[in-house]
Amino acid sequence: MTFLQRVAITVVTVGLLAVATVAMAIPPEGDPMGPEAFDRLQYKNKAGSILQYRLLQPKEDTSAGSKHPLLVFLHGAGERGHDNRAQLTWGAEFMLQAAGKYNAYVLVPQCPREQRWAEIDWSKLTHTMPKTPSKPMGLVMEVITKLRKDYPIDPARVYIMGLSMGGYGTWDTIQRYPSVFAAAVPICGGGDEGNASRITTPVWAFHGGDDRVVPVERSRRMIAAMEKTGAKPRYSEFPYVGHNSWSPAFATPELLPWIFSQRRTNNQ
Repeated sequence: MTFLQRVAITVVTVGLLAVATVAMAIPPEGDPMGPEAFDRLQYKNKAGSILQYRLLQPKEDTSAGSKHPLLVFLHGAGERGHDNRAQLTWGAEFMLQAAGKYNAYVLVPQCPREQRWAEIDWSKLTHTMPKTPSKPMGLVMEVITKLRKDYPIDPARVYIMGLSMGGYGTWDTIQRYPSVFAAAVPICGGGDEGNASRITTPVWAFHGGDDRVVPVERSRRMIAAMEKTGAKPRYSEFPYVGHNSWSPAFATPELLPWIFSQRRTNNQ
């Protein structure tokens, strides 16, 4: 079966958008299903660098000695800032489902203005992975390490996903840290095709076929590059959908079960 044939099989019809309610904008302050469900926290390392983040804790009592999964969510460029709130604009209900149904911790960091999860040129159809992670992404990895020390998190069940700028960040991170994440969901992003062999993380990528912001070829090329290495990533492309492919992605019923069914055997 060719790549394009498989894409034709895995695409989801535009009618799915009608049920894409989980991608709603963040509820107003005071709503228990909104920002108040996420702890407002700040991380400061020894060098004085600061990262604002929100943390959603599992619904289940964590004092019973059990280990819990951790889902890391990387927002898009429009949600950058210092208010420690805008990063919850998209996917808040999806994250609440992760915490409620799968007793997961959910980390939602906020990238500062004028910075990026991956320092690359978004206008190009290809890029080479920078030698070092961006400053915000480096801080995210430090926060993950801290959370694993401070909370009962299962190192075999740490997951990452992101949309747009966060989709680029997701690809960059699983290429840069191949032994950390048990699953990755890059939405309307792109990675370094030349470093596809570094990816050992199970991937389910999403993109809109009519995306005029991040060309759909970015995801198609990454999937094809992974397949050339023998990997078997999943890919869903939504025809007639533009840049907001996160809406039907969040509404895909199989996504959460797929994420939390993945485990690493050689985690670090």
